[in-house]
Formats: sequence, structure tokens, C-alpha cells
Amino acid sequence: MTLPDLTSFDAVLFDLDGVLTPTAEVHMHAWQQMFTELFTAWGVEPPYTEADYFEHLDGKKRYDGVAGLLRSRDVEVPWGSPDDDPAENTVCGIGNRKNEVFARILRAEGIAPYPGSLRLVDRLRAAGVPVAVVSSSKNAEEVLAAAGIRDRFPVVMDGVVAERDHLASKPAPDVFVEAARMLGVEPARSAAVEDALSGVRSAVAGGFGLVVGVDRGVGERALTAAGADVVVDDLAAFVD
Repeated sequence: MTLPDLTSFDAVLFDLDGVLTPTAEVHMHAWQQMFTELFTAWGVEPPYTEADYFEHLDGKKRYDGVAGLLRSRDVEVPWGSPDDDPAENTVCGIGNRKNEVFARILRAEGIAPYPGSLRLVDRLRAAGVPVAVVSSSKNAEEVLAAAGIRDRFPVVMDGVVAERDHLASKPAPDVFVEAARMLGVEPARSAAVEDALSGVRSAVAGGFGLVVGVDRGVGERALTAAGADVVVDDLAAFVD
């Protein structure tokens, strides 16, 4: 398969977790630990599985993911507020509980960017192609700093900015479209890179000229069905 030349686009917008850094695995483990304990304590059936992560949590805002997963088990709890204590049984409290687990793992183990992804970002920057991060995570700034790549991205559209500006979560197109606006480019002349089904759908809905799927476990078929134009296992494919 001949891959498109990403330097021919006006900009390339990257998801973070699972695309630039392997933090998706940290998120997966944190969600699994938190929800397994919660479902056991509450007697919720069926138990949490890896499929729940891809269906309800991957690529979405933290609180939207919590609400969606609980709804899938016919469990409703108050929404609460973002400053809820992690011990509170609200959507926000449960989301904050997960974030404590994630932050603890990140601080203890650190993070490094995918080498192939870093090579592509540097190739684009050398060619004068603007790049941005578009992440649903409120931890994006911390992750980028921990990975030593924050300075490569003039625009970071993350969960903090999305909440502040009342932008809808992926798979809605809002965050990708707003990041393109911040870069001063048109989505139709730009490319988006995603590993999550919700993220691919977000970029497709935003009218991006090219949507690249990175298969970190979701599967090529699923990413293509969600709308990805091309799917690769590693972004090094664009520079090798």
C-alpha cells in the first residue's frame, strides 16, 4: 500500500494516548483496576472487561466515559462536579478516582513517546507542516511534559480546554475542528491521526481531508469501519 504524503497537508493533528505515547495502556489498566473494584463492591454484572474500554471509554472525556459505562449496566448515579472527592460515588467522583490511579502510575513509571510517532512529528515540523495534539484527556499537558515533547506542539486541545470552552467530547467533531481553527487551517486540507474509534469518528465528522487510523489493538477492520482512510500499525510507516 502506498501511503499518502503527510507533508502535503496544511496541518496534521494527533491524538495523544496510543498515538504519540503509550499512555493508552496506562489508562486501560487504571480504568480496569478502578471499575473492577467498583463493580465488585456494588455487585454490578456483568464484570468489567477490556471490551468496555474500547466501547465506552477510549478517546472520550473522562466523565462522559464513566457515565456511558455505568449506563451500559443500567446504573445511574448523580453527575456531581469536577471538584468532587474521589471517594464520592458520583460520575465526577468516580472519574477522579480513576485519575488518581493513572497519575500514580505515570509518576512512578514515567512515559516515553513512540519512536515512530516522534520521527513523523519531527519530519513534519522540518517540512514546515503545523502539528497539534487533540486529546480528550485532562492529563495531556502532564503526559507531554513527562514524555519530553511538549515543545513540539504549538496547539494542545485537551480535556481541560474542552471543558472550559464547553466543547462536546469525541466522537463529536468539536475538539478537532476547534484545534484546526487554532492552527489557522481548514479541516478539509488537514490530516487527523487517531487510534480510538471515537476519535476516528470525530475527525470524520469534522470533515478532515485524511483520517489515519493507528492500530494499537482496536483492529484495522474496526478503524476502517469507523471511517479511517488508511490504517497503520506504527507511524514509522510514513517516514520509512
